[in-house]
Amino acid sequence: MSLKPWPTSKWPEGVPRVISGYDKPLFSLIDETARKYPDNVYTIFNGATRTFAQVKDTADRVANFLASRGIKKGDRVAIFLPNLPHYPAIYFGILKAGAVCVTCNPLYKADELNYQLNDAGAKAVFCMDHPEFYPLAVKAIKGTDVETVVKCSVKSYLPFLKGLIGGLLGKVPKADSHEPGHLFFDDIVSSARPEPPAIDIDPKKDLALIIYTGGTTGVPKGAALTHSNFMYDLIAVSEWVRLPHEKGSKPEKVRMDGFHCFLGVLPWYHSFGMTVCMLFSCASASRLVCIPNPRAGNPPFTEVLEAVQKHKTTIVVAVPTIYVAFTNHPLIDKYDLSSILCCASGGAPLPVEVAKQFEAKTGAIIFEGYGLSETAPIITVNPTSAEGRLFGSVGFPLPGTEIKILEKELGLEELPQGEDGEIAACGPQVMTGYWNKPEDNKAVFREIDGQRFFLTGDVGYINEDGYILITDRKKDLILVSGFNVYPREVEEMLFTHPKVAMAAVVGVPDPKSGEKVKAFLQLKPGEEATEQELLAWCKEKMAGYKRPKEIEFRESLPVSVIGKVLRRILRDEELKKP
Repeated sequence: MSLKPWPTSKWPEGVPRVISGYDKPLFSLIDETARKYPDNVYTIFNGATRTFAQVKDTADRVANFLASRGIKKGDRVAIFLPNLPHYPAIYFGILKAGAVCVTCNPLYKADELNYQLNDAGAKAVFCMDHPEFYPLAVKAIKGTDVETVVKCSVKSYLPFLKGLIGGLLGKVPKADSHEPGHLFFDDIVSSARPEPPAIDIDPKKDLALIIYTGGTTGVPKGAALTHSNFMYDLIAVSEWVRLPHEKGSKPEKVRMDGFHCFLGVLPWYHSFGMTVCMLFSCASASRLVCIPNPRAGNPPFTEVLEAVQKHKTTIVVAVPTIYVAFTNHPLIDKYDLSSILCCASGGAPLPVEVAKQFEAKTGAIIFEGYGLSETAPIITVNPTSAEGRLFGSVGFPLPGTEIKILEKELGLEELPQGEDGEIAACGPQVMTGYWNKPEDNKAVFREIDGQRFFLTGDVGYINEDGYILITDRKKDLILVSGFNVYPREVEEMLFTHPKVAMAAVVGVPDPKSGEKVKAFLQLKPGEEATEQELLAWCKEKMAGYKRPKEIEFRESLPVSVIGKVLRRILRDEELKKP
């Protein structure tokens, strides 16, 4: 692939404009690393470790088990788990069976999970053996094609004595009941052979993952991504990033020999945490600290600080709210965070003050990137040096990626440098399309100069030095702690409440999460309701980051001449409040 030079004099030294070598199955990561560094530790969880050889062995057994259950190439298998050490082995095992991973948000309610399992046509699901997660999964699989359910217990990966004592004292979480026919992870691993089925993978065509993202229609869509989509992003990031291997030393390419330790604080079902943390730590033979609940500890987030100090974490991949949690933690000065060398930030704009405070505390550097679930996820990154990065920008395109700024109405005409328009991306990381959504695919892809460009829905421009700056969002979404919340999806749920006549949802500024969801409701004639009543109802129906944190009742909502609720007016009113 031939790409024109990017219009900048600040392109990082030594970084190529084009890369190759990503035409491989994604599971080759675990195979190659286990071959080169079998005894290197991969996952760390509550003091227990698993080597790359052990994770590969378990992945091979998971693949063998799935094949024995009739799972074939192209079938979909869901993972409904937090960041547990089971996750990488299950993920790679699904791929080794030739199947497609469907990663599910562990915060989902039953209806949300049910929709995703149905839409993907999942035939199996791995879930947590837990008094809340397992019953929810049991409820969610009703009416779906799921035939195989595997329960994963944290006891499997605790140190022996801790697991034994925890089991005796009842401190290890487990479900209160067990459905007939559902299986236990330990049993399927011990009974299966470490022999994955022989499958032929075309990395550029065969899917590795379906990851769900919302839409302005209110219907979540599955971004269908191939093996090479992810392999490209991983190789591109390894070419791009330069960091010191100790404080004050000259920045170099990331060591790929197990030198680093990643903090697994971002959820791995999410494309950012999955690619840049779970997969990149595997590619670099690095240690990965499993953090299933970042808020754990007293005060909250304390266990994250403890993990950084104990395991001497060198790389942190996080959204801005995580960095806020670091800098605002009352006990931060009691912990040694000096091991952190480099941090990646994405999912939402990074406030300059937050970055400065974090860097002052740790001596590390934070660099911002930009991407979407549809792009595996990275398409642009700031140079990873204090001199090269530009706060407020998302940097330059990754090697092998082309970025254009297009006019916002039809997305057909490229605009001159410096003008605002819709950001469009073309590259090996761009998805094949939305799963079973041909009309949506027509809306987001454009052929320009013989290349297929993806319309991101974000508005921005390229400045005189070649840095890309995002100025607005064409898609009417809300960013809560780096997670996309689509107003229409929340509104559709609010409309199901028997007292609600009209609903409009907007994002309002929040110091902790960047934005929070606020709902404006018009009740049906004769009905009465309180804010607490509706907030409690929302808690039962929606994941935490989606649900409104404030509700305002109105006699009527502003609408256009055709009756469309004008969220813009409501948002503007909120922004004008003192």
